[in-house]
Amino acid sequence: MDRHPIESIMTTTMENIRDMVDVNTVIGDAIATADGSTVIPISRVSFGFVAGGGEYAVRGGNRTDAELPFAGGTGAGVTVQPLGFLVTSAEQVRLLPAQPYAPIDRIIELMPQAMCEIKNALCSCMAKKQDPPQPPQPETANQPQ
Repeated sequence: MDRHPIESIMTTTMENIRDMVDVNTVIGDAIATADGSTVIPISRVSFGFVAGGGEYAVRGGNRTDAELPFAGGTGAGVTVQPLGFLVTSAEQVRLLPAQPYAPIDRIIELMPQAMCEIKNALCSCMAKKQDPPQPPQPETANQPQ
């Protein structure tokens, strides 16, 4: 059985979409910087696809169903929205957003760093309390013998 013309149209369109949207569109190529960090661009990709067609009878024609003319078409749309950059270095991994932060997003991002600072401050306070101050020792080096 021969392929229906709509199948050919859909196959061609899907192959073109596959060529446009691949993993390198979502996760870009890594870029090495002079300080040893690596920057990786990250994007959101959305696409839509539609296909349609039909066979139409000709008025006054003496054609059978197998000979009806076909009319069809497809359409597709792709959007690529940059989300941010993943920055990796020896010390940390961070996500730098491409859009400005909402205040709550900024608070959520800074929370781990703030918790670490609080923990370090508490640990240093506890260490000072555990080591009682030493009373001054009398000097014995300057006493006559």
